[in-house]
Amino acid sequence: MYNFSAHTVKVILNLFGKIKVYNKEHFDIDGPFVVACTHTGWVDILWLGVTMLPRQIHYMAKKQLFTNKFIGGFLTKLNAFPVDRDNPGPSVLKIPSRLLSKGEIVGIFPSGTRKNEQTALKQGAITIAQRGKVPVVPAVYIGPNSFKDLFKRQKAKLIFGEPFYIAAEGMDAKEAREHFTNVLEQKFIQLEEELRRK
Repeated sequence: MYNFSAHTVKVILNLFGKIKVYNKEHFDIDGPFVVACTHTGWVDILWLGVTMLPRQIHYMAKKQLFTNKFIGGFLTKLNAFPVDRDNPGPSVLKIPSRLLSKGEIVGIFPSGTRKNEQTALKQGAITIAQRGKVPVVPAVYIGPNSFKDLFKRQKAKLIFGEPFYIAAEGMDAKEAREHFTNVLEQKFIQLEEELRRK
């Protein structure tokens, strides 16, 4: 069902204009990994998913998105799973860890909320990659964020950064999480600057 839904979404998105994707070779990884992407709306979620076809992404999404039956059902078909960010339980780590152990890709939007709210990056992507001993692939999206933006045919661009591991040499686990959360934030800034020059 994921492939059908994703290809349908791809056709619909392409009606409003194609996307320019840079550095696709960075997610050409034989095995599981965490893809951490900036988040400015809901369109970035869709473009990230269709860009990485035929690989499937399992998205971590806030549970509020599943209260609407239509949206929740659609997200479930796109391999999304709900997480209570205000009161995180074992599922925050258990589900993505299980997916990674099966060789899957886990997609996380580390800001937790919209990037344009200037929210500090949360440590979820780093923690999950650290526990799973898998690389993190950073990604930055610039483009339409809503139906209104799509109808304006705003250009969409997506860039991927080089994958990196959470190497904790000389640091304990907490220090490593804090350090690599800052590393990820800096990579987002650098990738966004590079993407805006293209």
